[in-house]
Amino acid sequence: MAFVVALAVALVATPIAALVATRLGVVDRPGPHKVQTAPVPYLGGAAVYAAMVAALAPSHPRLLLPLGLALALGVADDVQSRSPAFRIVGAIVVGAAAGWAAPAPMPLGALATAVAVIGLLNALNLLDGLDGLAAGVALAAAAGFAAIGGDARTPALALAGALAGFLAFNRPPARIYLGDGGAYVTGTALALLAALLLDSRRGVATWAVVPLLVAVPILDTAVAVVRRLRARRPLLAGDRGHVYDQLVDRGRSRAAAVLALVALQLVLTLAAVGIAELDPAWAVASSLACAFAVIAVIAVTGFTSPSDAWGGAS
Repeated sequence: MAFVVALAVALVATPIAALVATRLGVVDRPGPHKVQTAPVPYLGGAAVYAAMVAALAPSHPRLLLPLGLALALGVADDVQSRSPAFRIVGAIVVGAAAGWAAPAPMPLGALATAVAVIGLLNALNLLDGLDGLAAGVALAAAAGFAAIGGDARTPALALAGALAGFLAFNRPPARIYLGDGGAYVTGTALALLAALLLDSRRGVATWAVVPLLVAVPILDTAVAVVRRLRARRPLLAGDRGHVYDQLVDRGRSRAAAVLALVALQLVLTLAAVGIAELDPAWAVASSLACAFAVIAVIAVTGFTSPSDAWGGAS
């Protein structure tokens, strides 16, 4: 029911959010690092959040506080670009709320959840560069959290339903974007799912697979950081050196680039679901093998180079 409720609400709320954003002028306009040629409304995150509220209010009301704060922080940046200091302080506040709502089952568990939230909300925001990409990757991840189960199952189904409904309007050509608000909500939700999944009763195997469930956002952020460091460029400066940008620069269509990264996350998600059932030693070894394989492919194919032969931005 969590999936069905969230899906239904998202299908209704997303076009309403697009209409409101257009009338208020909260739109993403074409620019040097943008792929669209016409303004596209933001506030898709408001629809995703509304869908999750409808699905989770009866069973997980505590989760709605950090998700709501994440939405507010992102929408504030969508309406008017904020300073890095504002975003950093805001992310810390969201992380603290998440740590209160769903502390990981470990020493300093609230701090661990907060750090995960800060990392993933920014990673999802960086990944949100092509129509349907961030929402599609997050949907694949949410499906994995739901399949493994535990305390994360219901919130994961709610997130999956919300994103599936949103994707009906965000698939290429997108009629609405997540915006910073939606990226922050989605990243925060994934971090909360990770904290909820780390149930001590499920053992080491569950801990081992969590990185695989959020691998693509982490990978894209890591590639961007490494490229900027190697090029001696500011870490906070925007560019077109993300994995999806490079795929397009190497001749793939935007839709093909999106499908490739969503497929990669789906494969890693399926691997995570299987690995979660293994004995602890095999689970850790299998997860490390998957991670090393992906890192090796990225390194060998030149995605972390400060410049490349295909004309991509470095």
